[in-house]
Amino acid sequence: MRGTNQLSISEFLLLGFSRQPQQQQLLFVLFLSMYLVTVLGNLLIILAISTDSRLHTPMYFFLSNLSFVDVCFSSTTVPKMLTNHIHGSHSISFSGCLTQMYFVFVFVDMDNFLLAVMSYDRFVAVCHPLHYTTKMSRQLWALLVSGSWVIANLDVLVHTLLMARLSFCADNVIHHFFCDVTPLLQLSCSDTQLNELLIFIYAGLIMISPLICILVSYILIACAVWRVPSTKGKWKAFSTCSSHLAVVFIFYGTIISLYFNPSFSHSSNKDIAVAVMFTVVTPMLNPFIYSLRNKDMKGAIRRVVSMKFFSTQ
Repeated sequence: MRGTNQLSISEFLLLGFSRQPQQQQLLFVLFLSMYLVTVLGNLLIILAISTDSRLHTPMYFFLSNLSFVDVCFSSTTVPKMLTNHIHGSHSISFSGCLTQMYFVFVFVDMDNFLLAVMSYDRFVAVCHPLHYTTKMSRQLWALLVSGSWVIANLDVLVHTLLMARLSFCADNVIHHFFCDVTPLLQLSCSDTQLNELLIFIYAGLIMISPLICILVSYILIACAVWRVPSTKGKWKAFSTCSSHLAVVFIFYGTIISLYFNPSFSHSSNKDIAVAVMFTVVTPMLNPFIYSLRNKDMKGAIRRVVSMKFFSTQ
């Protein structure tokens, strides 16, 4: 079946955002700027955590992994879109399209798992501070992250193999800026019911379970913080939790609205706008939300920047 796919359609055309030259120039500058902020911000966090021994704790270990995933996440879609704009070409090979889809959703799953792991880590730190070091051992750090990678790859591999068995025998124009699963299902001339069914099942297990874990963790954290006598301490904790939850709701809200509906009910403009939120905006916001509001993290970043500055003198 896969050979039939490649014989009938050897490439797809990614139309991106707009066909008007003025809008294309503006969007190119906008997305290039957002991509640079995402990469530089997340790499700075990774460097700050790796060079400061005081940050070698579970919270910052998970944060550095989240930053790495966000760099990879943005790099899977944005550079291809920018390159297409520069070269004036919109083509992507069939295998390249499936590869891009595979990595996009591996990193979506990893973001999903790491947000849940980080919320659990904060729950243990706030609600069980005396047992934190014993509960969050280095073995558990490694198990949580490596297990997340294994589950993410197995989950996405199933969807990619099911996509590879479909036939694409007519239209090859994807009204999107990357190879998303929904427009690909809309282009297929095969029966896609199994694909859509498994998206609902796997997405329900893979996405909703961590979301429930995050919400329960923050509810328990809020209850614990509410018992703190200091009003200033309460406000600081609730302010931090609210900013974290804002990113969580943007990430999960956009994904649920995009992938928990049948493919025929989607419109390309709405899907593109929603996809931008979780593929471009959320990876850019994570460094600011999870790091730059943190005193220890800001100190480590300042030390890294000052070291780099003086080393160039």
